[in-house]
Amino acid sequence: MAEQSPLDMLTELAREARDRAGQALASERNNERMVAQQLESLGTYRAEYAQRLQKAMCEGIDPATMQNYQQFLSALDDALTRAKQALAAQQQRVLKTQKQWQNEQCRLSSYNTLTARRAMQEQIAENRREQRLNDELVTNREVRRRLQQQDA
Repeated sequence: MAEQSPLDMLTELAREARDRAGQALASERNNERMVAQQLESLGTYRAEYAQRLQKAMCEGIDPATMQNYQQFLSALDDALTRAKQALAAQQQRVLKTQKQWQNEQCRLSSYNTLTARRAMQEQIAENRREQRLNDELVTNREVRRRLQQQDA
């Protein structure tokens, strides 16, 4: 196996960093979906509970039960506020992690570009060596042909 060049090593490290950033991004997005689902469930539960209160009020409700409903709805509203804040914070983490992944992808692309340029330069140098070798072969063949013609 050929020894790895520093550029190849940097490319591999950048690829690994990009992959780690991608995994972190996937995890943060998954967390965001979970927080959003929790918020949605909490909102649905609050709406159902508010409907129960409306129904109880239509059927007649005593003041103590009314106060319990209102306290519980207030607690649900507080929980909804916290859940919305948690979702906003999670969305910020997703954006930050996405930016990190983009930076790592950009770094990897830069190294890939340098690797491609190096490969192209090596190919050009190899083509030149082959052309020189072919030119020498043609020249030697021509010299031998002329020498043979002189000897004949």
